[in-house]
Amino acid sequence: MIENRAAGILLHPTSLPSPHGIGDLGAEAYRFIDFLQAAGIRLWQILPLGPCGHGNSPYSAVSSFAGNPLLLSLEKLAEDGLVNATEIAENPGFPDDHVDYELVSPWKMPLLRKAAARFLQDAENSAPFREFCTAEEWWLEDFALYTALQDHFSLYPAEEPAEPRVINRYWERDIALREPEALERWRSRFTEETALQKALQFLFFRQWRRLKTYAGEAGVEIVGDVPIFVAPDSADVWAFRSNFQIDDHGRLKALAGVPPDYFSAEGQLWGNPLFDWDAMSAEGYAWWLRRLEAVLRQVDWVRIDHFRAFQAYWRIPADAESAKEGEWIKAPGADFFRVLKSRMGELPIIAEDLGIITDEVHELRRAAGLPGMKVLQFAFEFDSEGVFRGSHAFLPHNQEPNSVVYTGTHDNDTTAGWYASRDEKTKDIIRRYLARDGHDIVWDLIRLALSSPAGFAIIPFQDLLGLGSEARMNTPSTVGAHNWAYRFRSGEANEWISGRLYEMNMLYGRL
Repeated sequence: MIENRAAGILLHPTSLPSPHGIGDLGAEAYRFIDFLQAAGIRLWQILPLGPCGHGNSPYSAVSSFAGNPLLLSLEKLAEDGLVNATEIAENPGFPDDHVDYELVSPWKMPLLRKAAARFLQDAENSAPFREFCTAEEWWLEDFALYTALQDHFSLYPAEEPAEPRVINRYWERDIALREPEALERWRSRFTEETALQKALQFLFFRQWRRLKTYAGEAGVEIVGDVPIFVAPDSADVWAFRSNFQIDDHGRLKALAGVPPDYFSAEGQLWGNPLFDWDAMSAEGYAWWLRRLEAVLRQVDWVRIDHFRAFQAYWRIPADAESAKEGEWIKAPGADFFRVLKSRMGELPIIAEDLGIITDEVHELRRAAGLPGMKVLQFAFEFDSEGVFRGSHAFLPHNQEPNSVVYTGTHDNDTTAGWYASRDEKTKDIIRRYLARDGHDIVWDLIRLALSSPAGFAIIPFQDLLGLGSEARMNTPSTVGAHNWAYRFRSGEANEWISGRLYEMNMLYGRL
């Protein structure tokens, strides 16, 4: 439940400036917090922090509990004596307006591994590292081994099975299915590698904790993000297989996705394994409790992506070629949130309730006391007769205080790009609703969001700069180098923007 009005900025740390090809948890992250404080912004919304999997997407993380090592700041590691200036100065030269993962990963990961090895050699680090490993053992052990196995079998794959819907299908089957003897054999073989992976996680969470503390001291709260489903190629599925709709041979019984909606006319076949809610319920939803408790140790609020799947999820047969072939299946809904509240109390959760939403989904969200999302880019719709009636729930005059309004999300075009692509009839309605001539349309819509009744108003950073479609963060149902790659340049988060935001936040009660 939102109790105090606040404004926020949506920006993933990878989008921050950095001389090393990808935004990180170093000096520019601290400067960004200073910028937010100067602008009267209380919320910094980020995307999932996990190590990215397929397509560099943070929504296809290799683990729900681990951090992405690529976010580690080399300068901060240098301050800790774990890398030296010469090593980090020798880079291939990176673009400053986007992340080129094919350049960044092969250059940065070897440096991070050196830092982790040096960390392990320093006796002073042994006690805090041991404490970290003990506290996080329940996921860390499996994650470290999983990462080592992924690296190994990407170089030396086992014979490819005929069935494509098998988890870890390029692995030897005994370890893919976690047979006890195989686990013991591979753990013994990869002792050094798993220690390195654990050290990288320790270093990540140490840097994140320091940044989070700085944000808190500046009055800035972090809004994290949890994708409801997990990647099929992930430590979660491998280590906690009984929680998913997967048979004893590692075959996915069904796939996650959504039917056609305004994001995609063909629907979206995500390919994630679905939860076995009966098995989870029998264990008191233990995995989900641990997942949310872990992320809420890292952030102050958390947005749950695809909230509607707690009420009903789109089940697509494992052999389907299209998301159109699915059906809606009931999920535990109210019982799940009853257990969560009994364990965690008031839930600082934002429900991503976009897409095909039914009355039952709205009722579930309201019963749990969770704010939903309102996206202005979806609000200016005409009815079947081609008439604009001002009835859309996302329009500010229809919004409720316990909600979060956005100009757009990470899956939307930028506001400038979106407006440019509208037909003249829609542009006319937007201008008339705003009572503006459209010459400063992006900031007019930012003002509309900040002035709305919604308790939280969150603006993608690209909109502050008035950027076009070239700067959008992601295009759903596509894979390519353009996705998840946006970065802004040093100095673009300037005093003019922070001053303009501060003025609006003051006027509309969001300081």
